[in-house]
Amino acid sequence: MDRKLLDLLCCPTTRQPLGVLETRGLEALNRAIAAGQVKRADDAPQAEALREALVTHDRKTVYRVEDGIPVLLAEEAIATAQVDDFPTR
Repeated sequence: MDRKLLDLLCCPTTRQPLGVLETRGLEALNRAIAAGQVKRADDAPQAEALREALVTHDRKTVYRVEDGIPVLLAEEAIATAQVDDFPTR
């Protein structure tokens, strides 16, 4: 993801800065998705694994990135509390 774009982005709900979700977090999230344990904020299941994602500074919310484009819709946010082994740092 382009660093200049990343510097401009923020969570639409909390206005926290966003960062690229690292490999450990992405793997933990994808394991939970594969197990059918992850729902988006609109209560729809997240059925597809994520190839790239952004995470809020407090690491409580994840937004997927589709074809290099961040999907920053509050209703499509994923709460990390659903993922038992999501890394806190």
